[in-house]
Amino acid sequence: MKAVQISPKVYWVGAIDWNLRDFHGYATDRGTTYNAYLILGEKPTLIDTVKKAFYPEMLTRIQSVIDPQKIEIIISNHAEMDHSGALCQAVADMNPKEVYASAMGVKNLTAQLHPAFEIKTVKTGDKIDIGGDTLSFVEARMLHWPDSMLAYLEKEDILFTNDVFGMHLATSKLFDDENDEQIWIQEAKKYYANIVLPYSDIVTRFLGQVQQMGLSPKVIAPDHGFIWRKDPSKIVGLYAQFAAQKPTNKAVLVYDTMWGSTEKMAFAIADGLRQGGTTVQLMSMHTCHRSDVVTQLLDAGAILVGTPVLNSNIFPAMADVLCYLKGLKKKNLIGAAFGSYGWNGAPIDSVTKILEEMGIEIVSPSVKSLFVPDQPKLQECEDLGKLVNQKLTEKVK
Repeated sequence: MKAVQISPKVYWVGAIDWNLRDFHGYATDRGTTYNAYLILGEKPTLIDTVKKAFYPEMLTRIQSVIDPQKIEIIISNHAEMDHSGALCQAVADMNPKEVYASAMGVKNLTAQLHPAFEIKTVKTGDKIDIGGDTLSFVEARMLHWPDSMLAYLEKEDILFTNDVFGMHLATSKLFDDENDEQIWIQEAKKYYANIVLPYSDIVTRFLGQVQQMGLSPKVIAPDHGFIWRKDPSKIVGLYAQFAAQKPTNKAVLVYDTMWGSTEKMAFAIADGLRQGGTTVQLMSMHTCHRSDVVTQLLDAGAILVGTPVLNSNIFPAMADVLCYLKGLKKKNLIGAAFGSYGWNGAPIDSVTKILEEMGIEIVSPSVKSLFVPDQPKLQECEDLGKLVNQKLTEKVK
């Protein structure tokens, strides 16, 4: 396995995980990469490592360029185990003179890896002379861990961003201009929605900070997905757009059903929305994954949640997706709940309460049907769709 040169002195020496299909409950249908970078010079430097099982792949790529024992410095931009899992083995094999991380990085790496070696601390504004070039650092706390940090290689004009500006996409084509834009935009959106979304306010402040610092790198090199060399401004612009969470005239209608009654209600609501001109994304949890629901919500303005009742509780699939969505803290949504029940409709009302706890503006009391909805009940559902359309149209003007 060979390293891939990305600039005169910098090589990609990471690993490709073609088979990853789940990342903390997020469906990674296209796998991922674990990107690590080797900087050649007077003091050869390794930026990040890889997931522990992929260490041999990284080591082989390094060996295709230099003797790994010539590496003098290792930078850990992020302590999460898909980037630090191989750090102890790398230090043991390479015996670098110095290992660096942010202050929180040192704390997290110590708690996770219990290393026998010293990790030195760097902070925003610190610089390391690596011989012939300089690495400077920018802390990116809570993007998306407290230890997250960026490293900037000044003369080569490359910004190493760990998880920021990345995506889960396994590809042998390691540059933006080599990949299908329709695919990568979808994967960038999915990555942001499922990992970065709760920190959107921090993203907005961080992008402003980077702009004030005058950083406009020629290359952005994240730790997942491919490397941005043709137009790094595209992913920066998408992050700004995603972080703003500006609602559109789009509603996500997520539901599950036992005997088809809640589904009938969902179809009627969707028809009411459609009649008013709202774009509808209908998502049955029989066929959709929770991570796809939040991806669709990223640019939506409304969510409608439908659940049947099982054992006097919210249907399990709906409890799952609501728990997941609550943690991701999507803003600027209106919504309502609906569903069918047999003898206890209270769990449907509890969905409304959960939506309220999520900061969603409730536009209507829960619409509930005793067993199979009749025509008047389906009309009530259609009217709910029309009401949401009206409120949403007013909201996005």
